[in-house]
Amino acid sequence: MKIAVTGGCGFIGSHTVDLLLRNGHDVIVYDDLSTGSPENLGSGSRSVYGDLSTGILEDLGAGAKLYVGDITDRTELDAFFTQVRPEAVMHMAAQIDVQASMNNPSFDANVNIMGTVNILDMCNKHEVKRFVYSSSAAVYGIPEYLGIDENHPKNPESFYGYSKLVPETYIRKMSESCDMTYGIIRYANVYGPRQRAEGEGGVVAIFTNRMIKNRDCIIYGDGEQTRDFIYVKDIARANVLALESKMNFTANASTSVATSVNELFNVIKKRYGYRNKPIYKNAREGDVVHSWLTNDRIMQILEWNPEFDLKAGINDMAGVK
Repeated sequence: MKIAVTGGCGFIGSHTVDLLLRNGHDVIVYDDLSTGSPENLGSGSRSVYGDLSTGILEDLGAGAKLYVGDITDRTELDAFFTQVRPEAVMHMAAQIDVQASMNNPSFDANVNIMGTVNILDMCNKHEVKRFVYSSSAAVYGIPEYLGIDENHPKNPESFYGYSKLVPETYIRKMSESCDMTYGIIRYANVYGPRQRAEGEGGVVAIFTNRMIKNRDCIIYGDGEQTRDFIYVKDIARANVLALESKMNFTANASTSVATSVNELFNVIKKRYGYRNKPIYKNAREGDVVHSWLTNDRIMQILEWNPEFDLKAGINDMAGVK
């Protein structure tokens, strides 16, 4: 199948591209390279990175091609869809910085909402048959109960949460009016190789990076707050299964396991032989105390289940078998 992957040079996108290629799909990545890197697209990629130009398809080896473009530019998108003619689209390009969404909501909405609407318009115009969208647990907001299932009230705490939720409604409505099916996947806290450790980087990447450099690790609050940490290779597998399905669905992708930040710290500490104790600081205002998602629906629909527990995921990140 010929598949266009927006944001395919990013953390989750590049792992999904890897798996798509292993499954024999024809993959074309559409990315503006604002946060992603072509170097994420497989070890077989050729050294063309210095010459990448907007609107030019570059063959990166290992079967992947890259088109540098912006999802907020409808002219660029139309040129891309006209040239590529994808059968399916996996939409993972997004503005993911929660604080940036609060500081600049118009930019956040333009990328996450209007960017998605632009892509949906192109899917309709160019008769794309399957659409997979990366959503987020941020759509739920502060939990009213645990575990959070797909029917939980949607009360985002940030503009980012709203900008991931609103496109879901456009996707469902667009599917009603054209011959395109969809899968919407709401991710828990994803971690793994290629995740950025700066800015709004995930806590696993931040802890790992600081422990390798023997620097202090900071925990905000008492460390007993819990999250649902899901390994990126499990997420990539869920994405690909969603692509290869023909069902319309919205589902969480998670481990359904609550892990405290203290537990997380100790697992990573043991793996890297880190000897320092964490530095505890005051809890950050607005931080959710406990959050974990159920995964019953995605297990039933896609016959998917997470293969990596936290220890196995941390070991895999470190190259330990």
